[in-house]
Formats: sequence, C-alpha cells, structure tokens
Amino acid sequence: MSPLRKLLVGGAFAGTALLGGALGASFVGSANAQTTDPSTTAPAAAPAPSGQAPSGQDQSGQDQPRQAPDWSKGGHQANGKTETLLTGDDLTKATAAAQAAVPGATVQRAETDAEGAAYEVHMTKADGSIVTVKLDSNFNVTQTTDGMG
Repeated sequence: MSPLRKLLVGGAFAGTALLGGALGASFVGSANAQTTDPSTTAPAAAPAPSGQAPSGQDQSGQDQPRQAPDWSKGGHQANGKTETLLTGDDLTKATAAAQAAVPGATVQRAETDAEGAAYEVHMTKADGSIVTVKLDSNFNVTQTTDGMG
C-alpha cells in the first residue's frame, strides 16, 4: 500500500472515530439534559406508605419506592419446579418453625421451595422489612434470609 493511500485510509478512520464520538456525546448530553419547566418536572418522591418495602435506587441513583409483594401470588417457578402454597399440618408446622426463628414477625405466605429447601416461609418483621425462612423436610430451619429469598 502506498504512503498516500495509507494516509487517506488512516484519515478516514480517524474522521469516522471523531464523528462517532461527537454523535455519541450529543446523544448522552441530550439524555442527561434537565428542564426547568415545572410542568415537566417530576414530583419529589413521597415517603413509602405502610405496606411498601423499603425504597431502593434506580439506575440513575435516585430513590424509588418498591411496592410490597402481592403475598397472594405464590407459585414461582425455578429448576423445573413450581412452588405450591402449604395447607393443613404442613402449614402449621412451617409457620411455627418460622415464627420461632423470627419472633414477632408476621407470616405472609408458606410454600414449597423450588430453589433447594423443602419449604420456605415469607414473613414481615415489625419494622416492615421482609425475611424468608427456609426449612428442610422435617421443618427444621436451615436458613434465614433478608428479603424475598
């Protein structure tokens, strides 16, 4: 390849890189631009009402309240298994074991576990935080995890 041709090809690559960088910067700049028009400004986040889980942060780092889970909806699937709600003696035993492990917490849902334990009990502590208690097939507590487990 001749020196002139190398110079032209190199210049074309450099120009393309600069143009791409400029376009990318303009898109990022317009996405981050904030308006001061009060009609388009989002309202400040209100404190999470009772029944909501503690707030988290979205991708921009701003606090966003998380809704409390809908406890009536069990049956999530994992590892080819579908969790089923416990009833009867199994429910009684799982509830008693979980309440002994986390005194003062309210049982929201007890079900089979699709992720390794025989059973799991989802509970809400007095402070509103969520805890999941995992149980073996003899209703012995094997793990207590903050959150939905």
